Amino acid sequence: MTELNAQDAEIRGIVQTAERARVAGQRDEARRLLAQARGLAPDHPMLLNALGALELESGDALAARQLLERAVAQDEKNPAFWLNLASAHRRLGEPPEKEEKALDRALALDPRHLPALLQKASLLELRGRTKAAAKAYHNALQSIPPQARLPDALRPALQHAVEAVRANDAALDAFLCGQLRTVRERHAGDRQERFDRCIDSFLGRRRVFFPQPTFLYFPNLPALEFYPREDFAWLDAVEGATEVVRAEYLAAFAGVADAFEPYIAYPEGSPLDQWAELNHSRRWSVVYLWRDGKRIEENLARCPRTAQILSRVPLTDVAGYAPTVFFSVLDAKSRIPAHTGVTNTRLIVHLPLIVPPGCRFRVGAETREWREGQALVFHDSIQHEAWNDSEVPRVVLIFDIWNPYLTPAERDLVRTAVAGIRAYYEGEVPVGAAAEMTRGRG
Repeated sequence: MTELNAQDAEIRGIVQTAERARVAGQRDEARRLLAQARGLAPDHPMLLNALGALELESGDALAARQLLERAVAQDEKNPAFWLNLASAHRRLGEPPEKEEKALDRALALDPRHLPALLQKASLLELRGRTKAAAKAYHNALQSIPPQARLPDALRPALQHAVEAVRANDAALDAFLCGQLRTVRERHAGDRQERFDRCIDSFLGRRRVFFPQPTFLYFPNLPALEFYPREDFAWLDAVEGATEVVRAEYLAAFAGVADAFEPYIAYPEGSPLDQWAELNHSRRWSVVYLWRDGKRIEENLARCPRTAQILSRVPLTDVAGYAPTVFFSVLDAKSRIPAHTGVTNTRLIVHLPLIVPPGCRFRVGAETREWREGQALVFHDSIQHEAWNDSEVPRVVLIFDIWNPYLTPAERDLVRTAVAGIRAYYEGEVPVGAAAEMTRGRG
């Protein structure tokens, strides 16, 4: 290492130590360290920037600006120097164009520089451009990577950004309500739920979820969370048979512990992730009527009228995989964690049979309560989870049906492709296939 490089490294080390002292509120120690560095290289840009930041914090914006102008003259490629200079311009009450120019230089060097993005939004706010500021705050918040650890010093600015975005969204919502009122009334007899979700997601009230199947994704199918019941002509008959199905379940299986098995049953050594707590647990247990396309004759014989009702339903039929039909029992004070199913070529139907208060079900951004006799048809390759917060078990009949947007030809192709995948592996379970085909129904 050359003497010059060694000195540069020494100064950078001193400045970084001084910065930690400043952030910790130890200004005297920071000044001592910076004075030490100044004796070695008084015009080092990192030193000038650190001194400028210290003067800004101490309230001497004029001295800060002079130091920071020298810093950017020495090194114009560091966005932090330009950001500090922008702050000095604001503290001095100088024309906002000066601050804007410095911020633009910082963002030209690093377009995702979060403090510079927040200050640019703040400048727009100070100039009375509240709508543009809200959009800039939104963009700044969107630039934050998931799980990012942010400095405590940024928290007030981030909180203000969140509040500014919320206030703007509320104002925009009120404005749009007025704009849409006449049109909504004109189409009062038509379904508007999808448009409502569009506006909710635009205004940040609703998170957008997409299908993420663990096995087979079929493109260009609608990514609905819950499907409208009107789309299924046979659903009325299924709901109308709720008392019959419940009576058969209670007569055949209530109190028969041996009939039930844990729904989650991964072998030892499997990566359990969210299933660790429920693996091999009877807190979520099931009784199968069909399993992976195979009839469980003993159980079907105990529920003949239920079997007859299901014979009129377009159950998924994929050899070795579907249909799967079962009574699902979620124990008191139990939760099924967020997860996704295996394919969007199917939908899942829940017929609630025994539902105490406090049982909820979320698919994507929408949470509903089960209600006895009111079936839910949902897209299980969209993230979903369930809760039973009551003191007694919840019982639901669950079965899978073909996605109604698949054509007969597409269903046939899916059947053949899945069978082909199975044949290719010669009886070995392909990753993501049979081991996962039963997961995700909630």
